[in-house]
Amino acid sequence: MTRPLLRYFPIFTDLADAEALVVGGGEQALQKVRLLLKTEATITVVAETAVAELEALAAEGRLSIMRSSFSAAHLDGRRLVYVATGDAARDAAISQLAQEHGLPVNVVDRPELSTFITPAIVDRAPVTVAIGTEGAAPILAREIKTRLESLLPANFGELAQKAQSLRHEITARVQDQRTRRRVWERLLAGPFRRAVLGGKPAEADAVFADELARCEGEGLRKGRVALIGAGPGDPELLTLKALQRLQEADVLVVDRLVNPKILDYARRDAERIYVGKTPRGPATSQSEINRILVREAAAGKVVARLKGGDPFVFGRASEELAALEAAGIATEVVPGVTAAHACAARISLPITLREKVRQFSVVTGTTADGEPELDWQALANPDAAFAVYMGVANAPLIRGRLLAAGAAPGTPIVIVENGTLPGERVIATRLADLADCMVERAVKGPAIIYFGLDWADAGLARPAEVDAYVRPRTKFSSTHSSIAATNVEIEL
Repeated sequence: MTRPLLRYFPIFTDLADAEALVVGGGEQALQKVRLLLKTEATITVVAETAVAELEALAAEGRLSIMRSSFSAAHLDGRRLVYVATGDAARDAAISQLAQEHGLPVNVVDRPELSTFITPAIVDRAPVTVAIGTEGAAPILAREIKTRLESLLPANFGELAQKAQSLRHEITARVQDQRTRRRVWERLLAGPFRRAVLGGKPAEADAVFADELARCEGEGLRKGRVALIGAGPGDPELLTLKALQRLQEADVLVVDRLVNPKILDYARRDAERIYVGKTPRGPATSQSEINRILVREAAAGKVVARLKGGDPFVFGRASEELAALEAAGIATEVVPGVTAAHACAARISLPITLREKVRQFSVVTGTTADGEPELDWQALANPDAAFAVYMGVANAPLIRGRLLAAGAAPGTPIVIVENGTLPGERVIATRLADLADCMVERAVKGPAIIYFGLDWADAGLARPAEVDAYVRPRTKFSSTHSSIAATNVEIEL
């Protein structure tokens, strides 16, 4: 399919000392005036009557109102024209006259009469983002605007102003063009940026001086590491801070369970080092990972260490943090959305309930030795609710230990495999049937297994996409079957 050509070419117009004309005095005209008030243009409104807000703006001296019907003379000396009279024939006539005068003209909601359209705008002056869909889908433009608004701090323009004030000095002191570009990348994506946006000018000046000293050979600074929680998999669950640190990084050190799509948010030129650990398979040792982090940061690089979920929830981030601190490397921990919380939220499964579930735990289903050492008695308590990470391989063992500790065979179980990803699968069963369920449904993981949680306890219906598994019963009598099943369960 051939890519469509642009009908509207995006361009920024200088409105300093320019005359802008708005024809119309109603609500639509007011909306255009509000946009123009963000510029340095001189605004004139032509209208026989005007809404109260326009009148108030005129009283404040922020615009002029010419109280008359429109005439061609009103176009003299103007830089651009907005038309919003509400009369289709009049709008068309004014548009024609404006075009004959060679003026850019926009007729509200009439793109066929307009020579320019106004995009959705994210205003962080002097940084301005314009978003357009050529009038085809304004709702999409609004969605993009909303997302960008959340990404860019309200005082983002201050960073651009500070950069402008330093441009001459950097150009004079850093002669090599590529080196100069790297200086700007580090300043605008690292501690300098955070100091400016955090309202700490002295700290920003110190970072700037340090950066120039580094470039001129007066000092060599170590890099830094961000231990980032990449969430359970869905890229939209990345935190804003995680996204910012990703875009700052020179090097990405990536775990196996990090969704590859998350790496699309990093710089394209960032080096990628994969350090995955495959259960009972090839793995990069933790000591080697620690060595890589120290090596890359000591070389002056900004390192993003990406971990699934949250770094401090079964992520071994404490070991990496200790190694980095011992090496004198500046380190920051960026929390992430944990899999236990995200997967439960995805399927509307409450993990606490007033008067019913007052505590919720997360435990690991495996250890370096294979078998987890947990407080089975506490976990078997009827009021206990918990989630098991990395428990797929040891599910039969966990089932047996809980039953032996007195857990009820009917304890509700919910298994979420590949949570938040396109291949997500959810299975509901009970403790007595857990081992058979894992085999019959071929659960391979990664998966979170919830114990003691059910939708019914919260008065909720189980989601339709949830697969309910019940182990087929034997042909023995119900009494004999129950006894036999209990004996087998305890022996496991």
